[in-house]
Amino acid sequence: MQNDPPLPLAVDLDGTLIRGDLLVEGVLRLVFAKPWRVFAVAGWFARGRAYAKARIAEHTSLDPVILPYDECFVAWLKEERAKGRAIVLASASDERMVRAVADYVGLFDGVLGSDGQTNLKAARKAERLAAAYPQGFVYAGNASADIAVWRSAAAAVVVNASEGLSRRAKREFTVEHDFPREGGTLRAFVQAIRPQQWVKNLLVFLPMLAGQGWTRLDSWTMAFIAFWALSLTASAVYLVNDAADIDADRRHPRKRRRPFASGALSPVWGLAGAAVLVPAGLALSALAGVLPLTLLYLVATTAYSFRLKRVALIDIFLLAGLYTFRIVLGGVATGFPASDWLLAFSCFFFLSLALVKRVAETRGMAQRGGDGIDRRGYRSGDTDILTILGVSAGFIAALVLALYLQDNTVAANYREPALLWGLPATVVLWVCRIWMKTSRGEMHDDPIVFAARDRWSWATAVFAAACFGAAATIPPGLLGLRLIP
Repeated sequence: MQNDPPLPLAVDLDGTLIRGDLLVEGVLRLVFAKPWRVFAVAGWFARGRAYAKARIAEHTSLDPVILPYDECFVAWLKEERAKGRAIVLASASDERMVRAVADYVGLFDGVLGSDGQTNLKAARKAERLAAAYPQGFVYAGNASADIAVWRSAAAAVVVNASEGLSRRAKREFTVEHDFPREGGTLRAFVQAIRPQQWVKNLLVFLPMLAGQGWTRLDSWTMAFIAFWALSLTASAVYLVNDAADIDADRRHPRKRRRPFASGALSPVWGLAGAAVLVPAGLALSALAGVLPLTLLYLVATTAYSFRLKRVALIDIFLLAGLYTFRIVLGGVATGFPASDWLLAFSCFFFLSLALVKRVAETRGMAQRGGDGIDRRGYRSGDTDILTILGVSAGFIAALVLALYLQDNTVAANYREPALLWGLPATVVLWVCRIWMKTSRGEMHDDPIVFAARDRWSWATAVFAAACFGAAATIPPGLLGLRLIP
């Protein structure tokens, strides 16, 4: 006897076929491009979700190629299709967007979507599918709104659902297949705030350490508070930036794995988190006495994220300035103002690092055969000139440090100042190595992340710290060293 053909399979789009929500991303795409459109979008939603989805589909462009598809689920759909099973894509998203995705995937026999008047969700979707397939159908979904559809279906396919919803589906319905969710919301949120980037904010301790204020408990306390103030504020900016850059990140070979771009975390959660982190960061900055500076930092980083990072050269100078600004802020918080020498060294040193970041990106673009970096003002052909600028800035930083050692205040402030010559030597060595790695294409596109994971960077940092500490604490003449006049 021949087996009966399997029942048609209806597949949800948002959160099921893809790890994301086209409506949320469409709203963000509109508002971040032109913020004043938020009032128009609010007016569309006042006329109903179906109407709003239609208008958003008209005013935004969707690239189905870069969407974060659930690869395991898509592979299973291909197997079912090969068996001769009819598959339809049924979504509450606007029909134009649903059809664009269906055409790209190439697995669907039909498309059902919202049409500007009817929001095809929950009970309305169940009615439409029941009318289209009176002999029965199987429905693949992921959210609580899909329960109404599962009640009308002969069986359920659970995809990327929460543990609670998955257990309920197995308890109340016949589950044909279950694709469990990978990872968790909390883990994705922690990844989205980029705690690895907080290492940059350790610069707030530098003025106190350079000023040998190691025994000042109050300065240590203020430095820690300033560190957390900057870290929370920066994380809020990261969340907003990634929500605005979802499309660009999905085209990037590494950034496409970020929580928003990959669909591991909804940008709604990210924006809500930013709304909490900003007040928390500003409150801590007020406690450390650096509220105006933190507000200025917030404005500068926001301007960089939404506009200035697209302007060639301006972006790298701003990046270098933000690093130096952390040192200024740390000096104010701890009561050890940064010297002109320290600020000059920081400007050139971090300019070199900012250029490393851009050269790594342009070199990677050239290797992939592209010409420009998405949402950046650089081309792959800019690699050589950016490399020259970056290496030069790194050597100038070392030169500034060497010239500082000739200052009369050095002998007055350090017991064995000759040991400080290990600092410019270390800087030159590290700059040479970092740029050699960059020229070989072995550099992470964030040099701070690379340095945090690189044992040789840690070794040079420890050596530099040892030279500085010894110069400040070793009794004079113990090593028999002296500066040559």
